[in-house]
Amino acid sequence: MSVPIPTTTLAPVRVSALAWFAVAVAAALIYLLLQENGALLAGAADFMHEFTHDGRHALGVPCH
Repeated sequence: MSVPIPTTTLAPVRVSALAWFAVAVAAALIYLLLQENGALLAGAADFMHEFTHDGRHALGVPCH
C-alpha cells in the first residue's frame, strides 16, 4: 500500500523596484551602523563611532 506524497508548487512573486531599493538602503545602513570603523568615512569616523557606540554594544557587535 503506497501513500501518495503531496507536492507543492511555488508561485513566482513579483517584487517592485522600490522594494529592491529599500532592501539596498537597509543593507547600507546596517553596514554603516554595525561595521563602519572609518574605512569609508575617515573624516567622520569618531562621530560615527561615538554616535553608534552604545547601540553596537547592545546588538552584540564588538568595536574595541
